[in-house]
Amino acid sequence: MKKILDLISEEMQQAFEKAGYAPELGRVTLSNRPDLCEYQCNGAMAGAKQYKKAPIMIANDVVAVLQDSPVFSEVSAVAPGFLNLKVKESFLADYIKQMADDEKFGLEMPATPKKVIIDYGGPNIAKPLHVGHIRSAVIGESVKRIMRYCGHEVIGDVHLGDWGLQMGLVITELKERQPDLIYFDDSYTGEYPTEAPFTVSELEELYPTASKKSKEDPAYKAKAMEVTQQMQSGVRGYRAIWQHILNVSVADLKKNYARLNVDFDLWKGESDVHDIIPGMVEYMKEGGYAYESEGALVVDVKEETDTKEIPPCMILKSDGASLYNTTDLATIQDRMDTYAPDELIYLTDKRQELYFEQVFRCARKTKLVKPETGLKWLGFGTMNGKDGKPFKTRDGGVMRLEVLIKETTDEMFRKITENREMSEEEAKETAQIIALSALKYGDLSNQASKDYVFDIDRFTSFEGDTGPYILYTIVRIKSILAKYKDQGGSLETVTLQAAQNESEKALVMQLTAFNTAVEGACAEIAPHKICAYIYDLANAFNRFYHETKILAEENAERKAGLIALLMLTRDVLETCIDMLGFSAPERM
Repeated sequence: MKKILDLISEEMQQAFEKAGYAPELGRVTLSNRPDLCEYQCNGAMAGAKQYKKAPIMIANDVVAVLQDSPVFSEVSAVAPGFLNLKVKESFLADYIKQMADDEKFGLEMPATPKKVIIDYGGPNIAKPLHVGHIRSAVIGESVKRIMRYCGHEVIGDVHLGDWGLQMGLVITELKERQPDLIYFDDSYTGEYPTEAPFTVSELEELYPTASKKSKEDPAYKAKAMEVTQQMQSGVRGYRAIWQHILNVSVADLKKNYARLNVDFDLWKGESDVHDIIPGMVEYMKEGGYAYESEGALVVDVKEETDTKEIPPCMILKSDGASLYNTTDLATIQDRMDTYAPDELIYLTDKRQELYFEQVFRCARKTKLVKPETGLKWLGFGTMNGKDGKPFKTRDGGVMRLEVLIKETTDEMFRKITENREMSEEEAKETAQIIALSALKYGDLSNQASKDYVFDIDRFTSFEGDTGPYILYTIVRIKSILAKYKDQGGSLETVTLQAAQNESEKALVMQLTAFNTAVEGACAEIAPHKICAYIYDLANAFNRFYHETKILAEENAERKAGLIALLMLTRDVLETCIDMLGFSAPERM
């Protein structure tokens, strides 16, 4: 199903052609003066020089052709040559009827869907998720859902940090505390216990203690680095502890990501590519891509067109150890070999721009990816407190993600129970749903690359550009539909009709913009475009609601048409919030 703007432009292009002018002059845009018209065309201005004719004369010629247009109710030429347009309510009604009948509201599926892998987790195991992890999870989940809705095959990978020094630090600290554990007995040859020798809470205490010691004691750090190397090279006892760390951490991570309604198709980590690194390094050497520089192995990635210095991409350090670059490049190779994706998308803090520039260039130069493979990086800003600095707890520490979710949920529970009669159980359940909308919409409504201020009072408000406001709008619609059914009405037999007042037409026009908004959000990897769309749609609906009798409408056919419009609005809003990663309760 074509976008509404394309259909309107086609009508205008045919009019230009019939009037004797080039059809491409008939491109239509949304009006920048909605007080004067709904759409506009500036083609007459552009054609003046080409046809050596005053633009107002060209515009008048086009107006004459459009007198009996099935699309436009009003076409006027305005000096010096603008074409102001209003569309017919019957044309809009036909369009939204097709939308309502289509599984995806008229969104056209791609002729050749892409296979995409999105790398959007990146937590280190042995550590709890904190507020710094929220943006990659929330934005990545939404990008995945939007792209899937648009017909692409999308695989989400958490990409765990599970192979670095933090593993050696935890094992070293555990060994100091419990040296008698069988994992540290070199002569032990039996099976190791399936139960971990620590809980998730103990694990989360082990790492910061070990990390602090390593910063203060060089000998302790050296010991941890040696343990890391031994674990990576396959020492049985250390590998067994590593597996325990991984299992305990992943179970906790899954629980916390589930609270955010975020899930990954793959739970792979740096460890998954450890064994392919030697072969990749050898390939880069033999291909003449990698060379030694000050003892390290590097690949030049600078290009002639560079206006700033792009350092070489380091593959191995001078001591032969691998780096993040190494595991990321090996992961790209593994993803290409295993899944053959058309596109790889990475979400990280925007401060990593240079790093990904180096890695992507290295992947292309060394032919780890095909020339046509898309490599995209979406760098996001930080979530800040009201002081403009990265969000912290009241005592200045880094807030755990589960604490942020709980505080937001508690605030929503307070607001719900303060203003509404509801059982405690229902209130708690509803508070969780609305709190998730507050957190996710608060994040996603900002352009990803920009920093934003986390303001719990604003984000949990039922008014303004917030998640709770969007949900309140959906719940309002659900309530009206339920009352219509209670009155004996059937939702199965209602049909959409032409708008009969200004606010109703404005709502219909907002609905017709659905596929434009979704296509744009997908093409630009921009969930904030979905947020902007549904905020405008919610505003259009609420204005219509306040200005239109719905349940009190006496004409049964007219009432049924209004109910059909409400159903389409509800369905579009719920489809969009699902793309953003949250849902609406039945009542609030």
